[in-house]
Amino acid sequence: MRRIFSTNLTVLLWAAALAAAVPLVAAQNPTLQGHPDEYPRADIEYGAKIYAAECERCHGANGDGVAGVNMRSGTFRTAKTDPQLRTVITTGFPTAGMPAFAHLDGPQISGLIAYLRNMNTFDRGSMKLGDPHRGQTIVENKGACLRCHRINAKGGRIGPDLSDIGANRSPGSLERSIVDPSSQMFPINRPVHIVTKDGRVINGRRLNEDTYTVQVTDPDGRLISLNKSDLREFTISTKSNMPSYKDELTTEEIADVISYLLSLKGQ
Repeated sequence: MRRIFSTNLTVLLWAAALAAAVPLVAAQNPTLQGHPDEYPRADIEYGAKIYAAECERCHGANGDGVAGVNMRSGTFRTAKTDPQLRTVITTGFPTAGMPAFAHLDGPQISGLIAYLRNMNTFDRGSMKLGDPHRGQTIVENKGACLRCHRINAKGGRIGPDLSDIGANRSPGSLERSIVDPSSQMFPINRPVHIVTKDGRVINGRRLNEDTYTVQVTDPDGRLISLNKSDLREFTISTKSNMPSYKDELTTEEIADVISYLLSLKGQ
């Protein structure tokens, strides 16, 4: 009985020590503060670029340009989670003289947050920012992306239009789309194979679907609306028709393509 009691007491003491250590670990690792997922390096590098353009003027290169604020810590008194930090960035802090940055789009804010959370460990000297002009050349030539995608009224219609992709997708998401397309494919953009009851075969991309109808676009870009009651077969693929460029493009070329795609804001 004494041995059992001693063993249970030891377990309880270990549990208490572990519970006490969790807040300390969380304080040392800002990525544990309500947002445990790792930040893609592409997002951090993009955020460093946004920081240099928008924040460095006041906060300084090291994040300590404002008295009482040390941005390199990765923690902030009024923004413990990423959504809270997003609110501070977009609405500003008028009482402290910080303006609102409502002009930044979603990917820019996500990148900025990723950089701020990792500012204390990220080496800006190691950044591999791509060149958008080289990226455009790759997209239009080596990558042959315009065979399927459309950019500013130029290109095919098999894949989604990329004219405003830079305002909707983060650098990390774009990078994953390039090296592993199926992992980033939106459900509404998945390839479909349809056979109607009268034998008509349609291969295309799903655009919209409700209980009774489905709308798809065929490889020629034609919009087709169908009643589900008229279909004999309706198959939705989870595998993208887009090939992976992991072994087709170098790391530098992928960075160039990402930089170009981020510049596409639909304007």
